Amino acid sequence: MGREAAEGRARSAQGRATGAEAATEHAGNSAGNSDGNSGRIPGEDSAVESAEDSAEDSVVESAEDSVDRHIARWTGKVPFDVPTEAVITRIQLLAKHVSHGKERALAETGLQAFEFETMHRLASRGAPWRAPSAELAAELLLSPAGMTGRLDTLEKSGLVRRLRAAADRRRVDVELTEEGHRRWLDAMRWRGVAEHEMIEPLDDGERAALAALLKRMLLAVETR
Repeated sequence: MGREAAEGRARSAQGRATGAEAATEHAGNSAGNSDGNSGRIPGEDSAVESAEDSAEDSVVESAEDSVDRHIARWTGKVPFDVPTEAVITRIQLLAKHVSHGKERALAETGLQAFEFETMHRLASRGAPWRAPSAELAAELLLSPAGMTGRLDTLEKSGLVRRLRAAADRRRVDVELTEEGHRRWLDAMRWRGVAEHEMIEPLDDGERAALAALLKRMLLAVETR
C-alpha cells in the first residue's frame, strides 16, 4: 500500500511538472509576441515564477526520503497508520539533526556540553549573567558536590568566577566572565547556522504554518 501511494504521488508530481513546463513555455511565447515597448506583457514575470515554483514543488514531492523507504519496508509487516508514521518518524529524525547541530556548535567553539549548559543558564539571566550557586545546582539537577566540581572546571578555564554575596557572605554567586560570555555567544551563533540550514527550504508562510501545527500538537500533549 505504501509503494502504491508513493507511485501515485510520483505520477501526480510528474503531471504537475508537465503542467508547469507548459505554463513556462506559454509565458515565454507570450513575451515574444507582445507589442509593448518592453517586449513583455503584464503578469509575465509572476506567471514564470509561479510555473518555476510549481515545478520545484513537484520535484520535492516526488523525491523519496528515508521515511518513505521506512514506510515501504514495513508496510504489510506491522499494522500502522501511514500518515501518523510519516509525521512522527520525520519529527524524530529532525530532532536528531537538531541534536547533531548542537554537537557541531560545541565542536566549533571547543566547549563541552556541561560547560555550555551551565553558561547558558547564567546567560539567560541577562547582565551581569550571575546566579547563586545553590540555585544553579537546583536547575541543573546537581548535588552540591557535583556543582562544586563543575564550577572548579569552568573557573579554571576562565569561563566563570565565584563571588561571595555582599548581603550574605555564606552565599556564593556564580558569574560569567567576558570570555565565558563570548564563548557562549559563539556557540549560539553556530547553533543558529545549523537551525537555519534545516528550515531554509521553507518560506515565511510555510514556517508560520508549520509552527502553528506543531504548537497545536504540543499543546494537546501538554494539556492532557
